[in-house]
Amino acid sequence: MELEPLDPAYVAEVLSRPPFVQICGVQNVRDLGSYPTATPNAITKPGYAYRAAEVSHITEEGVEQMNALRISTVFDLRSDLEMHKYNSPIPEIRGVEIIRTPVFRNEDYSPESLAKKFQLYASGTNEAFMTLYSQILDHGGPAFGTILRHVRDKPTSPFLFHCTAGKDRTGIIAAILLKLAGVDDHTISHDYSLTRIGREPDRERVMERLRKEPLFASNNQAAMQMFASRFETMQAFLSLLDNKYGGVEVYVKQYTGLTDDDLAIIRSNLVVPTKSRM
Repeated sequence: MELEPLDPAYVAEVLSRPPFVQICGVQNVRDLGSYPTATPNAITKPGYAYRAAEVSHITEEGVEQMNALRISTVFDLRSDLEMHKYNSPIPEIRGVEIIRTPVFRNEDYSPESLAKKFQLYASGTNEAFMTLYSQILDHGGPAFGTILRHVRDKPTSPFLFHCTAGKDRTGIIAAILLKLAGVDDHTISHDYSLTRIGREPDRERVMERLRKEPLFASNNQAAMQMFASRFETMQAFLSLLDNKYGGVEVYVKQYTGLTDDDLAIIRSNLVVPTKSRM
């Protein structure tokens, strides 16, 4: 029942307030700022790091909104084949540099690989998602490192990162950023769960895409699992990050090549005093 369509009035009300941000033509946009951290009287920097679903269909009004947010860089986590499959090309966005940072190589989007991934998604279990999320961690080091180096080197240049849905690859790098900033697991898991609401306006387009996949064509309930964004799933991921990869700092150093000094700078650049705003 959780994955049935949500009440439109409820969705509209939640999307109208933080952490959600309006960029016309882009779904599931959220500001990762203003979350409390383990540092006393410090919060994550508002108006700096944004997460979203694909930006391929951004409108002219959306471009103006993105410019007003001072977003100068967009990191695209999708593969070439993925963009072609869903007819979602890289757009031209005035005043914004789009940097390709695919998590997976193109061959990871073969029909056979996609079928296996969709079967895992369709099961809807945390165990299945952890298999998928381990794959993202194993392949995502170069992409995540590019984003983290932006944080290290450009602390006053707001940026946005996205995949297709803004849920899995996007959710993992969002969790890594928040974890490095000292945000607690409960808050990180809540942020992840908001994607359930953030994707709702795009439900029909997502379902239309999924109906073209053999696994989902005659199984609506399996397709619905693609909307799953459960608090408990992110809790399981954070445990996986600790238990299998040694925690966020060990993972980042091993898979991105960043150092302890880099991480100290990144952590500092992700937070501001409670009363401070950019």
